[in-house]
Amino acid sequence: MGATALPLNRSKALSYAFLLAALLVLFVPVFYDLFITVWSSETQSHGPVVLAIALWFFYFKTKQLLSVPQTFNPSPWLGWVLVSLGLVIYVIGHSQTVYLLSIISLVLILAGVLCIDFGHNIALKYWFALFFFVFLMPWPASLIDTITQPMKIAVSYAADQLLFAFDYPIARSGVILQIGPYKLLVADACAGLNSLFTLEAIGLLYINVINHQAFWRNVLLAVLIVPVSFTSNVLRVCTLALITYHAGDEAGQGFLHNFSGMLLFMTALVLIILIDALIQKIAEKFNLHRLLTND
Repeated sequence: MGATALPLNRSKALSYAFLLAALLVLFVPVFYDLFITVWSSETQSHGPVVLAIALWFFYFKTKQLLSVPQTFNPSPWLGWVLVSLGLVIYVIGHSQTVYLLSIISLVLILAGVLCIDFGHNIALKYWFALFFFVFLMPWPASLIDTITQPMKIAVSYAADQLLFAFDYPIARSGVILQIGPYKLLVADACAGLNSLFTLEAIGLLYINVINHQAFWRNVLLAVLIVPVSFTSNVLRVCTLALITYHAGDEAGQGFLHNFSGMLLFMTALVLIILIDALIQKIAEKFNLHRLLTND
């Protein structure tokens, strides 16, 4: 089929409205179940935040593509294969309450619809928007525990050393910090996959929104997201320890505990922006073209 430009006429708008309604019917129950079950736990509480970011980025990418003239070459055969596969996986996942499969089915259906209506070349431009849904997937508890424990120990150790350097009366036993008369457990919510996944999502979103032309600069930023996430987690644990030490256990576990979570993400985003600016300065000073352009 030849390449054609597809104007957004009334019939096309109605078909998009019908498609949106169908997606809502299929997936609103899935996300509602996630909200009241998996995402209500501390280890998976990053879900709603990542969902909001994923939906915004899908809108952002669509608006970005519509801002310039596009040529569409629909790939209906590939699209229907993806949609059919996605529906089969959806039925299995939804009927057996396997949310991992439900999220995969959403990705496949969206990719298929993009291929049917606009072609695989346009679908490929949405690759990161579709990949972003990976951060929504609820992973098995055994995998979470395996990955989380070393992270919690490392964050606990770093927080202990940092506060000790400022002459606070602090001691550590595993993932338990004792500061003054108070004991704090560095739980999954403070140094687990929920914060790591959300911070990784925010970092990768920043990279794709800024969209530097230099490939190696994007790679370097993506790699540096990991230590940024770790640093932000350490600062959050230190903040909670200081709140508890100065204001008592109630303050440390109340509103200020949740506020420290917001501070965590704000700190991570600021660090990523500062690191990006630092890379720019270093690249300009030492004439590192690979960090500035693709040449």
